[in-house]
Amino acid sequence: MDDGISSFWGPVTSTIECCEKNYVYSSYIAEFFNTISNVPGIILALIGLLNALRQHLRRGLVLFTYQTWHWQLVICCIMLHCNAHQHSDETPMVWEMLLYLYILYSPDWHYKSTMPTFIFLYGAAFGVLHHLIGFNTGFKVHYMLLCLLCIPRMYKYYIHINDVNAKRLAKLYLLTLLLGSICWFVDREFCKKFSSWDFNPQGHAFWHIFMGFNSYLANTFLMFCRAQQLGWDPKVARFMGFLPYAKIHKSKTQ
Repeated sequence: MDDGISSFWGPVTSTIECCEKNYVYSSYIAEFFNTISNVPGIILALIGLLNALRQHLRRGLVLFTYQTWHWQLVICCIMLHCNAHQHSDETPMVWEMLLYLYILYSPDWHYKSTMPTFIFLYGAAFGVLHHLIGFNTGFKVHYMLLCLLCIPRMYKYYIHINDVNAKRLAKLYLLTLLLGSICWFVDREFCKKFSSWDFNPQGHAFWHIFMGFNSYLANTFLMFCRAQQLGWDPKVARFMGFLPYAKIHKSKTQ
């Protein structure tokens, strides 16, 4: 731990160290700003869940299931920066990507009952192995491959969608991803320089904020796509006149 500061959680075991010093503001929070910067992500995930639930999407449970994963992912990220439990952050990241793969590829899967079973077993096996063995570089490569598998399918949905507002969701998703990645890169590469300054720009905290919006936009876009798969009539509406969400119109027979 930094400067011999005592911690409620014990010694730091994470192999990932961000530019923010550990336990400066509290013995309960390892990285204060990297922890509280996850709050917008929790609020956005909660809004996504409520918007889906209030539309009574019983047949479309998967439409808001990944909002739950998003919520869990953000909370686990807080656990990482609060008490340096690294695996609790990384494993849900893989689970969320597996759920994205299901939403994106399930319409063309010939044996529909096998896909969720395979994804569940795969995710459970990864969680156990990552806890017991602890992949470092392997985790990064694995996560990157899962992300790459999503890209061609998302592009296919993008080019076949005529709704301008839905296309804007995808563009905003890419923009927040780009801005967040820049913040992450700057924080990582220039950390030594920042350490000599009187203040820390908190690039990793801004990464959390941008990625909170990024996950929400991705979930909303996929919710729109999934609703179209189910034969519903989705539209992009605005929550409180600002935040976009997928508004589903179902026929009475559905």
